Amino acid sequence: MLYLVIKALLSGVIVAAVSEIARRYPGWGGLVASLPLTSLLAMLWLFRDTHDSERVAELSMGAFWFILPSLPMFALLPALIRAGVGFWASMAVSIAGTLALYALTFWAAPRLGIKL
Repeated sequence: MLYLVIKALLSGVIVAAVSEIARRYPGWGGLVASLPLTSLLAMLWLFRDTHDSERVAELSMGAFWFILPSLPMFALLPALIRAGVGFWASMAVSIAGTLALYALTFWAAPRLGIKL
């Protein structure tokens, strides 16, 4: 149980640090947010828990394929906000679009021979 608490606290500290950096320096916050810290932590925790390199490799490839459909959100959200759409509506549309692209990825990947 302590191990789970340590993992959660460390992960939470990273998210809090990104938001604090972004509050003061948006560009630097974007840089830190773009780092694959969550993925790297997940890979480290998975390897520590299982000592299974192949599972880590599968997680890494899964992250790769799911990063692709999430990328348009990072362009759509600011475009909507700058077009005068409110923050919450922009966020909702961006999330809905990302979910739709995730669904498309789940549908298309097996048809393209990609194992998720």
